[in-house]
Amino acid sequence: MDLLDRLTSQAEQAEVLEIESEVTTVGYEANRLKSSRVDETRGLAVRVVKEGRLGFSASSDLSAVDKLVTNALESAAYGDPVDLRFPGPHPAPRVETFDETISRLPVSRLVEMGQAMLDIILESEPEAQVNVEVQRGVQRVSLRNSAGTHIGFDRSPLTIQFEVSRVRGDDVLVIFDMMGVTLWSDEYLTQVRDLAGRLRQAKTAATIRSGRMPVLFSPRGALALGLPLMVGLNGKNVYTRNSPMAGKIGQKLFDEKITLVDDATLHGRYSSAPYDDEGMAHRPVTLVQEGVLRSFFWDLKTAAQAGVDSTGNGVRGLFNPPSPSATTLLFEPGDMSLAEMLAGVKEGLLADIPLGLGQGNIISGAFSNTLGLAFKIENGEIVGRVKDVSIAGNIYELLQDVAAVSQETEWIYRDLRLPYMLLPDMNVVAKE
Repeated sequence: MDLLDRLTSQAEQAEVLEIESEVTTVGYEANRLKSSRVDETRGLAVRVVKEGRLGFSASSDLSAVDKLVTNALESAAYGDPVDLRFPGPHPAPRVETFDETISRLPVSRLVEMGQAMLDIILESEPEAQVNVEVQRGVQRVSLRNSAGTHIGFDRSPLTIQFEVSRVRGDDVLVIFDMMGVTLWSDEYLTQVRDLAGRLRQAKTAATIRSGRMPVLFSPRGALALGLPLMVGLNGKNVYTRNSPMAGKIGQKLFDEKITLVDDATLHGRYSSAPYDDEGMAHRPVTLVQEGVLRSFFWDLKTAAQAGVDSTGNGVRGLFNPPSPSATTLLFEPGDMSLAEMLAGVKEGLLADIPLGLGQGNIISGAFSNTLGLAFKIENGEIVGRVKDVSIAGNIYELLQDVAAVSQETEWIYRDLRLPYMLLPDMNVVAKE
């Protein structure tokens, strides 16, 4: 008997997810080609709703179907009681997620890509130690459920990440970056050239005083602000009343320059797809519009618990049940150029790379970060790198007053498109 039929015969609802993937990885370590490997994964994950409780089981052993069924049904006896309904068939947008160019990249080409990035960085900073990982994959996702949904799509994820470290006496500089797409793009070269430019800027030293001053966040630096915001917008935290934004839909919580959209329908982005991992069609979800809170992101379970509809943000791995998560997060650009923003700063700080993301009481919106890379702004110009500097604050207070948001945006960490953001008055602590 078919696996879905077996589950449906013993539970009110059932769902079967199958994932097949092949991933080829080339790694450079300390400026040298270190490894090449191919990993293949195939597995099944099932969920059931039995007597109003949710059960889950997963296995990479496709022959262990009996155990998979038994484990799912047994886990339902102790699962969360939830009035969850798996979605029936419904249309989804066309989203391009597969590119034969990526799927056919040979190991030799991955090696060339890694070496090209290494050469660009070392030309800028010969003393650097560089680690690079280039990973291309082919993935097939299939999902069926007892409500009649049967979907499947292919993905060709390409991920590139690099870490650059430079040590001069007690001066340690570490920069990490990552990009990811599913349609071929050479944007990784743009990112690595940008990194090389920051390394050149970092060769000039500057000092900055402690005190309150304007802080310009680069797209990477803005993660210090964005991470607590994403935690607060997560439906699970909203349902448990841990989010400061719970119960505030329709209220103006932030500066009107802030508009935030989650959109997994963009072609070729790393987390884009026609459906989420529960079979819900993706659609753009406006989370914050001109400072007004419009929505949270929900999966089926948390939406059912909260009495709302899923936003199509159910994200899972093979061995993890779905949970609400952002997909492709877009911070809408502003109306001022970066050059204009810099020109308006007499003395301030450019926060480029925060360290220790997640420190502070992140649920409340509080953050406290040492900056791994920061620059002094003086009379509208970036004059040099400052060391041993940190920033702290609360996003729910800081984002009520935003001086400017840049027209320019950048893709960072695969799924985030962020602008530069100028906050007019922040506390900066520098080592005396």
